[in-house]
Parts: sequence; C-alpha cells; structure tokens
Amino acid sequence: MNLAEKVQSLPLTPGVYLMKDSLGHIIYVGKAKQLRKRVQSYFYNNKGHSPKVVQLVRNIRDLEYRLTDTEFEAFMLECQLIKEIKPMYNKKMKNPLAYSYISIRADRTGRRQIEVGYDPGPPGQQLHFGPYTSRSTVERAVQGIKESQRILCSSPHTGHSLCLNHSLGLCIGMCGGGEALDTYNIIMDRIIALLDGSDRGILNDLEQRMGEAAERFDFEAAAKYRDYAGAVQALLQKEQVSRFTGENKNIAVLEPVDEHTLKLILIKGARILFRTKLDISQPDMKQLHRTVLAAVTAHFATAASELAEEISRHTIDEAQIIYSYLKSSSGSYLIVPQEWLGGKPEPLLEEAVHRLLEDYFDQ
Repeated sequence: MNLAEKVQSLPLTPGVYLMKDSLGHIIYVGKAKQLRKRVQSYFYNNKGHSPKVVQLVRNIRDLEYRLTDTEFEAFMLECQLIKEIKPMYNKKMKNPLAYSYISIRADRTGRRQIEVGYDPGPPGQQLHFGPYTSRSTVERAVQGIKESQRILCSSPHTGHSLCLNHSLGLCIGMCGGGEALDTYNIIMDRIIALLDGSDRGILNDLEQRMGEAAERFDFEAAAKYRDYAGAVQALLQKEQVSRFTGENKNIAVLEPVDEHTLKLILIKGARILFRTKLDISQPDMKQLHRTVLAAVTAHFATAASELAEEISRHTIDEAQIIYSYLKSSSGSYLIVPQEWLGGKPEPLLEEAVHRLLEDYFDQ
C-alpha cells in the first residue's frame, strides 16, 4: 500500500500518527481526534502551511498510527512518544531553548529587580517563577507590567539621580531614592503577588488602561494594553500549570468512548498510572462504584511514596494537557487527597466516587 492509500484508509477515530522518511526513521509525531482528516490536511489545501511544515511534508514517505479510545489519551500518547523517540521535526517546530523563568533578584544596591532568563539560578538565592515555554510571551508580559506600574527605569542602578524615563512618565523615580523607592517596593510586592496568583490587581490595571484608551479612541494604545494583558494572563495560566505539576495530584478521570463504553483513567501528577474500559450499556451503579473505588484505592495507594518527576518541557506539556482537560472536559474527574487512601476505604472517598459517577451520568 502506497502513502496516499494509507492516508485514505486511516480511520476517523482518535489516535497518534508517526511520519517516516525514506530510511524509515520517524521524523514527526502528531495527535488527532480524527486521524484521517488530520493527516490529509498535510497533503491537501496546504497553501497556509508554514515553511517548516512544507519541509516536513516533502520528507514524508511512510506513516504508521496508533489508535486510542479518546482524544485525551491521544494527547498523552503523543507527549510520551515525543519524549521517547525525539523526532527531528518535533524538535524543529519548538524553541530549542527549553523554557524561561522570571526571577526577582537583588542588585548591588539591594533593590529588587525583575529579570527574564533561561536559568533560575541556584535554589534559595532568589525568588523565581516558571518555567514558561514562550520567551516572547514572558518578555511582553514583563514589559507590560513595568510600563503600567511606571517602573520602566532607564538607570536602575544609580540611586542618586533621576533617569530619562522619569521625564517621559515611565519611571516613578526610584532611581533617585527617597520616597519613590518605598513606592517601588510596594509595587514589587504587588508584582510577586500577581505572579504567585494571590493578587490580580496589576492585570486589572492593564485591562482598565485598555478600556480607557479605547474610550478616548486611542486604538493603538488599547491594542498594546490588550496584548500586554493577554501575555500576563498566559503567564498566570502557565504558573498555575507549573504549580499543578509540582503538587503531584491523584486524579481519577471518567471519559466517554461511545454510548456503551466509559474510560476510567488514573493520573498521578502528569503520568497515567492506569486505564480501563467500563461497560455502561446497562449500567449497574453499585458495581461501577465498587470497580472505580477499588482501582482508585489500589493504584493511588501504591504510588503514594513516589516523588513528582523533575519538571521538564515534556512534563509541562503533559501537565498542560491534563490541566486544560480538567478545566474544559466532556468527562468528569475527581482529585483524591492522599489522606483518603488509608488501609480501608475512607467514607469521604466512597462518597466522592459516588458523586463522580453521578456527575458523569447526569451530564
């Protein structure tokens, strides 16, 4: 069967496709909700493809695929295969530098500064946030924060004279010391609170500036503050994902396969521990409850002593998939606290599993 025939024969179901070159090497791994439609999109109506995708297509000579029961599993399998195989074009289509951090460091005068870099530095020496997968988003967000709070100082290390940006209204004057430095420290505390998710006041400031600019018909300024606000929101989302990953949560997911079949997926952190299909053509709720409860108790209790894996780009990608799924899902999920996993089933766990099943069938 040639490549065109293989593409045409692909099923319209979820799965992962593996593109191969003339030597049989896997050069790209992708996922799809409907395999045939996704793979066909590489070869038809391809005028909108990026140069990297055009180059990829020129090198495809064969493909294989792996079916999954659900789209969520296809996302997770794609991440796993990219981590294992490291295909050439998956690497080409991503920033070669893994991720960026925002660090709060004290300069030689003791004043806290915001820095963006690829290395957070030794642990304990400064406060840092991240990792973030888009350097440009981080830099745009930091620029917007500094500009909106008027701490865009052009001489941040002087401590005795005002900088040029102060005369332009971009700096409150902390470069000259005095009361402005006290105000600067209050602003830095607000920035830290924004990044750790405890205070969204600065984001509200950006959105207010956008609205004010639009009201006075300054659409260029409104667009700028809209972009700044969007970048900050993206940062906060990534920070939530990083914290979510580090917490190594126990998550039980129920996802539909079809009208007769349900998929139970147990996840710890960003790793799938266990999955199984459940027949719901004629659901016996008591039996389903026993099955789910037994799986949750056995697999999460066994994995209780495992540490969260080191946060890498792949871990973040996997966590992003899980986090996004939980926030907007066609299925139902339950986060299981470790203290519910004692020697015998906890009443709280039994009740939570009962609610999980009820939520699923009530959708």
